Amino acid sequence: MDETAELSCPDNDMMNPALTLATQVSAILVLSHVFQIFLKPLGQPAPLAQILAGFVLGPSGLSRSQSIHIFFFQDFAVDFYESMALYCRISIMFLIGLEMDIPFLMRNLRPASIIACGGCLMCTIFASTISFFVYEETGSRGSRFTLALVITVILANTASPIVFRLAADLKFATSDIGRLAISSSLIGDMYAVFILVIISGEKNKRTVNGWALMAFFSLLLLVGIIIFTSYLVNWLNRRNRNEKNLQAVEVMLLCSVILVAAMTLETMGFSSIIACFLMGSTFPRGGKSARTLLAILTYTVHNFIFPIYFGYTGFKADTRYINELKRLAIVLMVIVLSIGGKIFGTLAACYYLKTPLNEGVLLAFLMNMKGHVDILTLTTAMQNRVINSAVFYNLMVSAVVISSILSAALIGVLVRREKDMIGIKHIPMEYHSPDKELKLLACVHSSHPVNSMVRLIVSLRGSDNVPISPYLMHLVELPEQTKRSSSLYEQEEDELSEDEDDGKNDAVEINETVDMFIEETKMMIHQAKTVAPFTTMYQDVCHFAGDKRTSFIVLPFHKHQRIDGKFENGKEGIRITNQKVLRHAKCSVAILVDRGHTTTGTQAAGSESLQQIATLFFGGPDDREALGFSKRLSTHHHTSLTVIRFLPTSAKDPNGGIDVSHKEDDVFVTIQDQDTEVAEADNSALANFYHRYVTSGKVRFVEKYVDNGVQTGMILRDMAETYSMFVVGKGGRGDSLLTTGISDWEECPELGVVGDFLASSEFDTSGSVLVVQQHR
Repeated sequence: MDETAELSCPDNDMMNPALTLATQVSAILVLSHVFQIFLKPLGQPAPLAQILAGFVLGPSGLSRSQSIHIFFFQDFAVDFYESMALYCRISIMFLIGLEMDIPFLMRNLRPASIIACGGCLMCTIFASTISFFVYEETGSRGSRFTLALVITVILANTASPIVFRLAADLKFATSDIGRLAISSSLIGDMYAVFILVIISGEKNKRTVNGWALMAFFSLLLLVGIIIFTSYLVNWLNRRNRNEKNLQAVEVMLLCSVILVAAMTLETMGFSSIIACFLMGSTFPRGGKSARTLLAILTYTVHNFIFPIYFGYTGFKADTRYINELKRLAIVLMVIVLSIGGKIFGTLAACYYLKTPLNEGVLLAFLMNMKGHVDILTLTTAMQNRVINSAVFYNLMVSAVVISSILSAALIGVLVRREKDMIGIKHIPMEYHSPDKELKLLACVHSSHPVNSMVRLIVSLRGSDNVPISPYLMHLVELPEQTKRSSSLYEQEEDELSEDEDDGKNDAVEINETVDMFIEETKMMIHQAKTVAPFTTMYQDVCHFAGDKRTSFIVLPFHKHQRIDGKFENGKEGIRITNQKVLRHAKCSVAILVDRGHTTTGTQAAGSESLQQIATLFFGGPDDREALGFSKRLSTHHHTSLTVIRFLPTSAKDPNGGIDVSHKEDDVFVTIQDQDTEVAEADNSALANFYHRYVTSGKVRFVEKYVDNGVQTGMILRDMAETYSMFVVGKGGRGDSLLTTGISDWEECPELGVVGDFLASSEFDTSGSVLVVQQHR
């Protein structure tokens, strides 16, 4: 094969570049969907199908045919391909920054850096040992040092877009290992981009001072764009508050600012990859600007740009150059050293961090995903003529693509095998430390309970340094005769249509309330929306909670309070949805009976008034879950929590059924006439809670002695106006004398005996009620 020969089309046919590009994109999209049909049942991710589609379409597959090769590989089409790849990179990196969990990255910067540096260091060592051999055997010309840098990028780079898409496609992007992998891949990208900048500088032969000056101006430009974008976004958010999304002209304005900034950095000789990520990660999250961009970019990138970008990576591989045993050995050596360097480096880092071996192996293969900065580095080096060997270029591209295909397939197998490790691990609130991250899903059907839901979320934040990831989902009824459609703000384009009437007015009010709280509390509340019939709405709620790995779901009560304080029945479908979520959710669930005085509200930001909250404890798993939930409430500096334990009157008698002993301020209670296992769990939970929160003065602890449910009801009525919210378990305590007869009838069984009494018209109070059910 003549390596210098190039096939081309007549230069006067100006329609060929656009036609070629459109045909290539269409073919990649169709082929990737075909491959996905066969690979998805095997548990393989979408990026594998997309890279394979490009690989099959390129010179390694169908383009071996001379007529197809002539059509796709025209001289003047190369610039179109590279421009397309650049626009794809800008969109992808900005979206990754926009969706990135920055608080998680900052909390885990040390382990993410160690994992990234472990793999990069090992691969850099391997690259330095083989660069001389590869230089000689591929007939390369030019700087040996530059070629060594290129090989370093090829071995050390981790393609963060592919890791991001893999984690999302395999449903572990929200897990700790998924977020850690994405964070580590971004740090690895920074290392590769730094080397790319050095390689790019070889063309202009810049001095150190000249390079430093350009870097300073680039940094100044980036900071200026970030500040300008923040002011622009805040101004756009304040305009037309009655609209839930930005207008098309406003969206184009924002995109133009980002695009111009990225292109300016590119012309200055610096890659815009990290800059676009930083612009996305610093983009103001609250308001309709972020919601609109997130909706547009998520739909476009996931459905079009990702398949095109990954397909183009596979499209560039030309295995026809692997026509000698020596060249095959070079490709295999690069693949083995790339995978081996990532495995050894990542496992060494995981051993240092005391990360389990199975997680370390999965992280190692995720860190080996290629096809991002490495392809860009090879292309840049060839275009700048710092590398002149077509053999080297094509062998390295082939090695990158084959390595990515192998790693993606292995990751699919590992994730399927280790699904218990990265699957949903529900930790009940009973055992959930208030210092750990809490993922919470709050649901609303209209704008009425939003205020209370958001205020409850703010209260659960506790102290300012405790991580929390809250989600607010708007549930919109879709009539049964209409085709069901589930959509999320961040995923569906039809959410941008102003012609949609389903929940439109409620959506504007919900957005305004959430935006106000984000601005006041500086805490991000992620929004989502589902449109479905009431009969199947619970599935969307449960699936969303599972995908986000939430520990808790809060549902609104199906009744709403009127102006006169009485409850009015809402739609029966809301009640059915609540009952089904209680049965099917894979985490703890609570129902909020909103009376308009739920916890701290906006007082959290300014007022010094304390909100009085009472947690009622009768015993059983649900009450223990309510007690665990109250731990988070007790850590908020504007909340005063009182735990009220109800005991039978016989507990006062030392010869009765309950023996109470206190030792070093701990509470130990042995209940002899109740179920031993439940009693021991109750005693343990109360003793731990008492020792940590009551003895330190954070929480008040009160015991009430009653003979029956009637006396319990009287005590609850007496304290009705003392507290702004009552937290109680749904049930799980069996037929308890403490609650039997508390009310004449039970109207809402989904609230349990005590919760139903607190939410009934018999209980005249202005305090809200939160009824908690532990997942079993």
